[in-house]
Amino acid sequence: MDRALSAPGKLFISGEYAVLWGGVSRLAAVAPRTAAYVRRRQDSRVHICLEEGTLQGLTTPRGVKWDRDVPAGFSFVARTLDEALRAHGRASVGFDVAVAPGALGPGGHKLGIGGSASATVLAAEAARYVLEEKFDVLKLALTAHTLGQGGKGSGGDVATSFAGGAVRYRRYDITALANAANTGRFNAALAESPPVDLWRMPVPRVSMLYAFTGESASTKLLIDQVEARLAEAGRKTFVERSDALGHAIEDGLGGGDFRAFSEAVKAQHALLLELGPLETEGMRRVLAIAASYHCAGKLSGAGGGDGCILFAPDAEAREALRQGLESRGFLTLTLDVEQGVRGEAQVDARLRGWVDALT
Repeated sequence: MDRALSAPGKLFISGEYAVLWGGVSRLAAVAPRTAAYVRRRQDSRVHICLEEGTLQGLTTPRGVKWDRDVPAGFSFVARTLDEALRAHGRASVGFDVAVAPGALGPGGHKLGIGGSASATVLAAEAARYVLEEKFDVLKLALTAHTLGQGGKGSGGDVATSFAGGAVRYRRYDITALANAANTGRFNAALAESPPVDLWRMPVPRVSMLYAFTGESASTKLLIDQVEARLAEAGRKTFVERSDALGHAIEDGLGGGDFRAFSEAVKAQHALLLELGPLETEGMRRVLAIAASYHCAGKLSGAGGGDGCILFAPDAEAREALRQGLESRGFLTLTLDVEQGVRGEAQVDARLRGWVDALT
C-alpha cells in the first residue's frame, strides 16, 4: 500500500497578527507545492526520509519510539506521526514517509510560504491513509503544528495548505485536543471538538504576485517581540481595525474598484507596521516598484524578511510588474490559487528512491 501526495504553500492576504488575538485572517494556497510519498511496511518500523537524511523508530499506541533524539529538521513530521499514532490508539504496522524539501530562494533562504505547515499536513494525511483511519486530518495537523511551535502561530498556514483555494480563517484553540492526546482519548476528541472556523472565498479576480526580498525571518521570534510590546487593550483595537480592513480587502478581491482595493491593502500594510519594525529595506523597494506600476502590495506573514504579496488589476499589469521586479534582482512567483492536499498519480522519483533504499 503506497500513495503519492502533494500540498500547497500559503500566503497571507490580510489578518496577520490579528488572527493570533481572535481576529480573522485571509490567505491563499499557492505554488510551489511540496511532494510526499508514503508506503506501508510489513514490520512495525517507521522511517522519515528527508533531503538531510533518515530518522527511524517503532510504532506504539502512544506515538513513535524514535531511535534517537529528533533533529530540528524532522520535528514537524515526527510530531505529526506521533499524534497520528495516538489518534490510532492501538498497535500498528509501520510505514515510511518521504517528504520533499520546500522551495528555497537565492542563497538557500526559505521563501516564507509555509514549508513546515505543508509538511505537517502531508504527514497527517499520509499517516491517516496507511493506518486506514478516519480522523480529522486538519484538526490533527493543527494540533501537531501548534505543539511543534511551542504554542505559537495561528494555524492559518496549516488550514490553507489543507483546504486550498482562498480562505477566511480564525485561530483554532487546540488546548483540549492536546490534553486529550495525553489521555488516550485523542481520536474521540478529534471527532467531538468544534469545527475549525474555515471558510472558502471565491477565487480572486485580481491578479497576484509574490516578490521575495532575499531575506528569511523567524516567525516565532517576531511574534514574541510583538506580543511583548502590545498589551491586551492594544491587541483588541488592532484586531478591530484589521478585521475592518480585511473585509474591504476581501470585497476588493472580487474585482471592481481597484483603486479602493489598493487603498485598503496599503492601509493593512501600514497597520502592521504600527506593531514594530516589520518592514525591511527590500520590502520598501518592492512596494515602491509595485506602486510605480499602479499595483498594490503589502508584507505577507510576520514580516522582518521573506516577501510581499502584490496585486495587479489584470494579468497584463502583473506581467509588467513581474518583469520590472525581476530586472531589479527580485525573485518573483506568479500566483494562482492551488488545490489543497491531494493524492497524485505520479510519484516523485527521488522520494521513491529514498524509500526503496531503506531496509
